[in-house]
Amino acid sequence: MELDFRPSPVPERPGLLIRDPYQYSDSTLIVPPPLVACLECFDGEQTELELRKALVDATGDLDVGELQEHLISTLSAAGFLLDGTFERMREECERDFALAPERAASHAGSAYPESEDELRGTLNNYLGRGTPHAPDGLVGIAAPHVSPFGGWECYKAGYDALSPEHAERTFVILGTSHYGEPDRFGLTRKPFVTPYGTALTDVALVDELERRAPKSVKMEDYCHSFEHSIEFQVIFLQHLFGARVRIVPVLCGSFARSIYRGGMPEDNVDVAAFFDVFGDIAARESGRLLYVLGIDMAHMGRRYGDRFAALADHGEMSEVAERDHARIDRVNASDAGGFWSQVQQRQDDLKWCGSSPLYTFLKTVPGLRGQLHKYQQWNIDEQSVVSFAGMSFRISE
Repeated sequence: MELDFRPSPVPERPGLLIRDPYQYSDSTLIVPPPLVACLECFDGEQTELELRKALVDATGDLDVGELQEHLISTLSAAGFLLDGTFERMREECERDFALAPERAASHAGSAYPESEDELRGTLNNYLGRGTPHAPDGLVGIAAPHVSPFGGWECYKAGYDALSPEHAERTFVILGTSHYGEPDRFGLTRKPFVTPYGTALTDVALVDELERRAPKSVKMEDYCHSFEHSIEFQVIFLQHLFGARVRIVPVLCGSFARSIYRGGMPEDNVDVAAFFDVFGDIAARESGRLLYVLGIDMAHMGRRYGDRFAALADHGEMSEVAERDHARIDRVNASDAGGFWSQVQQRQDDLKWCGSSPLYTFLKTVPGLRGQLHKYQQWNIDEQSVVSFAGMSFRISE
């Protein structure tokens, strides 16, 4: 069980905000400052007696029985304890997603407008007319998965590579699985619904991936229900080519074992099996498929555990830009090994959350020539920066 913890954004209610990124629970709690340290007692090892002592220390009051019961019951009712309440919430959410006929829009009304007219106007403003890149030999693009209002220039730089002649392609969307299992690939057969309408999933290709690499994939992965890295690409594709674009949505879990323990991702036999099958499909369907990578790059600053406050294009972020570009150069050269060796340096202290989709692409669709069209750093808050890019990939001459 994982929860998001961050300082309360409500000035009149200081403390620690807690929410469930998996959306098993829709509750949000703010724990007052004196009680924050007491949360360490909920580690599965400490007893209620130790919690009671922590509460006495925090409040200076020996009579904390009622406070203790209130804290436990509030956390449990919110689904923030690993107990029967949480298990019921998880089972219900995963069952509901598995049974749902469609993958509903999760971020409409927050990251982008929920009305079709407003969304169309917004994306028209982002994409504009521009100067599209030459479509010859195009095999794929890379665009951010940061909120479109923050990364629209790089979205535009990536999607400018697409042209009307690509409308009949099936778009294989490789997205970052922020909460999925490491070394696994999350699949779903469900069509994706957005304010534009329903994008159609190529069920035959999804079935083939599951049939030929069953241990490599998680079918009807619940993470699809709330993951944004694919949803954002779907709205841009629908904007360009109409609601009923054909997609293959693939969430790429992190290759954390390789990053922290060494070796290559494909040293895991299940990852290797997926690469083999995915590569076979890529070669067989080369004239029908077009790849869209939904990736962000570095995540730096206070929000991401660094000791410094990050400011886009200043200070430490200048070195980050140099290192980002070094990785991008290896991607553009279709050098999967060289790219991954840089990711492994310092156990990926740049915290790229697009490394697994990129590596999967490089290993399964090799020999392409990449081109960087736009690189950007953006302050997601006053002390934290995300970097991303718009890129295209073509057949090498």
